[in-house]
Amino acid sequence: MASTDKTMALPETPAELERIPLVSNQRSIGWISDQVCAIMEGKLPMWWWAAFIPSLMLLCLLGTMLVYQVTTGVGVWGNRHPVMWGWDIINFVWWIGIGHAGTLISAILFLLRQKWRTAVNRASEAMTIFAVMCAGIYPALHVGRVWYDWWLFPIPNSNGIWPQFRSPLMWDVFAVSTYFTVSVLFWYMGLIPDLAVMRDRCTTKVRQFFYGLFSLGWTGSNRHWRNYEKAYLILAGVSTPLVLSVHSIVSLDFAVSQLPGWHTTIFPPYFVAGAVFSGFGMVLTLLVPLRSMFKLEDVITMRHIDIMCKVTLATGSIVGYAYGMEFFIAWYSGNPSEQFHFLNRAFGPYQWGWIMMMSCNTLVPQLFWFKKFRQNLKYVFIISILVNIGMWFERFVIIVIGLHRDFLPSNWAYFKPTWVDICTFLGTFGLFFTLFLLFLRFLPMIAISEVKGVTPQADPHHPLGGAKPKNNGH
Repeated sequence: MASTDKTMALPETPAELERIPLVSNQRSIGWISDQVCAIMEGKLPMWWWAAFIPSLMLLCLLGTMLVYQVTTGVGVWGNRHPVMWGWDIINFVWWIGIGHAGTLISAILFLLRQKWRTAVNRASEAMTIFAVMCAGIYPALHVGRVWYDWWLFPIPNSNGIWPQFRSPLMWDVFAVSTYFTVSVLFWYMGLIPDLAVMRDRCTTKVRQFFYGLFSLGWTGSNRHWRNYEKAYLILAGVSTPLVLSVHSIVSLDFAVSQLPGWHTTIFPPYFVAGAVFSGFGMVLTLLVPLRSMFKLEDVITMRHIDIMCKVTLATGSIVGYAYGMEFFIAWYSGNPSEQFHFLNRAFGPYQWGWIMMMSCNTLVPQLFWFKKFRQNLKYVFIISILVNIGMWFERFVIIVIGLHRDFLPSNWAYFKPTWVDICTFLGTFGLFFTLFLLFLRFLPMIAISEVKGVTPQADPHHPLGGAKPKNNGH
């Protein structure tokens, strides 16, 4: 049979099957740098000041409350018998959960080669660090005499006093401090190429000095990129087990006790799923308004929002399954104390807290099954806020309802937070948003180098990547 020179044309991909690009409108590499750096180089918008000044005031309120608590004592909290853990541990666990999405997006999704993470990982990592800082305030004060915090670390001393490593609270100290340290290193490692970009764009000597100092002499050479990618991969591998272990260890504060409702093996996976759930809720709460305020719709696209909504839906469904499984375990165990505890959750004096938890954490996220909710930013923003409210009430239900009715009816009491509890909690929001707003001003909120790497121009096999030069008739 005679051969033919005719080549068969490959069938075109149907429009409905084409993947939405990670950077919309075929933006150039230079546009990405200009758009992200404009946040730090341009004049501060009025909304930034409108957010920063109240945040700074709340931060001052936090400082005042901390001084008042240290000088007066933790008796100013609402912690009373039998509710010995109150808003302090509730807020500690809640803030730790908020900090889970950042490392998951950066580490686990990096190891899984999920390229969509590149537009949201930098802000998520910053959120993680600031949330862990807010969380660390509560256990440090919970000891009552803060100067005793020194004895929580295994430092040789003349008294021969060593920490009690069989205590779950000691596990928290090492898990949270390790998580914070690795998260900071991972965040800073990813910043180095972008700090060099800012160094080269600076117009003032002071900014150029500091960006140059922290960019560690980055030149973008092949050797620098090779060492950078190796170090980033190692830190991602170290961070991945921490994502799963930190909140598992936090859950053991409850699970190793003998109290009904706490003494259960479902807590570690249940807490980890809840932490990722609340973390993604906070990422959506922060990034949905920021993408429009900074005109980053072409970098943080609707595809990113859609994927994060799906992750929120998946983890929220796991949390809802855990709620149902807890009731099943209580019924199947035949333990009257366990059964009373869960009936007390649903029908006791704190029924309103249980209803808030169930509605915000199990019913509301189910709206993300529908594309019109995932594609409507108003709905996404409202649902993300409700997710964080629901996860706060989950910790409230576990701690307060788990303690307020003891084995003896004569010990039963109704917990009420004091004004110090409330002001301290509001102050932690001041710390979080003050640091986050300063981050937006002085550091790139988008990983410039990583986003450039997922553009079509960076792909040598893409028509826009320059593999085959276009013939424009010149």
